[in-house]
Amino acid sequence: MSHDPLPSFDESYKLHRRFDRLGRLVGDAGMVRLFGSRVLVVGIGGVGSHAAVALARSGVGRIGLVDFDVICATNVNRQVQSREGTAGKPKATVLAEYIHSIHPQVQAEPILRFYDAECADDLLGPPDAPTVDWVVDAIDNITTKCHLLATCHQRGIPVVCATGASGRIDPTAIRTDDLARTRLDPLAAMVRKVLRKHHGFPKAGPWGIPAVYSLEPAREPIAPHYDGGRGFRCMCPGPREHHTCEQRRVIYGTAGFVTGAFGLACASVVVRGLTGA
Repeated sequence: MSHDPLPSFDESYKLHRRFDRLGRLVGDAGMVRLFGSRVLVVGIGGVGSHAAVALARSGVGRIGLVDFDVICATNVNRQVQSREGTAGKPKATVLAEYIHSIHPQVQAEPILRFYDAECADDLLGPPDAPTVDWVVDAIDNITTKCHLLATCHQRGIPVVCATGASGRIDPTAIRTDDLARTRLDPLAAMVRKVLRKHHGFPKAGPWGIPAVYSLEPAREPIAPHYDGGRGFRCMCPGPREHHTCEQRRVIYGTAGFVTGAFGLACASVVVRGLTGA
């Protein structure tokens, strides 16, 4: 019986063994594709940080980490890079350092920017020659989220959309489906409305954008005693230009095991998309 020759590995034997268990799921050819791929994670909070780490643990060779923000003490419950001594440091920089300790050969690039129309070409490449293989959308801001999704869709760049993880406490309610078919998620519904109204998305049929969402209704926040009845008070270090706490209508509670599960599900979509598994 003849066998097709194995792909050529530029990586060392040690690197191959580092990802031995995933290799037994996706095969040698799948690992070659992962090693040679570039994934952009936009928004590296509770969802995006877990997605990025899972991609690194899966052997993805280049990971762009896009986030303008710095670490706050309130991030500890859900963000991989948030720990003692990191408050006030750029989220992307600290996470890149952590990822490199997992996968020393990875090119983990911290990109300290707020995603918007002006930087789309810099991050994604020109319209006719994308420089990324997959994008993870873990953005909270509706306007920028929709612009990223629409731009990726127009340019044929595969993208997975993370919808509302805040206010949920049950990770078993998480599902993955086409963004046009998600249910019971107000954030996803708003994204669909904006994409149809401002970006020309069709009213019927699938869009080819996988989305990770939850069937669990979001819970209203419970005010902690230390708020003293005065509402949420921001404690983020330093001035913030975009998406500040003061600009939000409500600050929902979050559970790290839910935001983490969202991120892991996003990583699964990307790895399966890259390897065909």
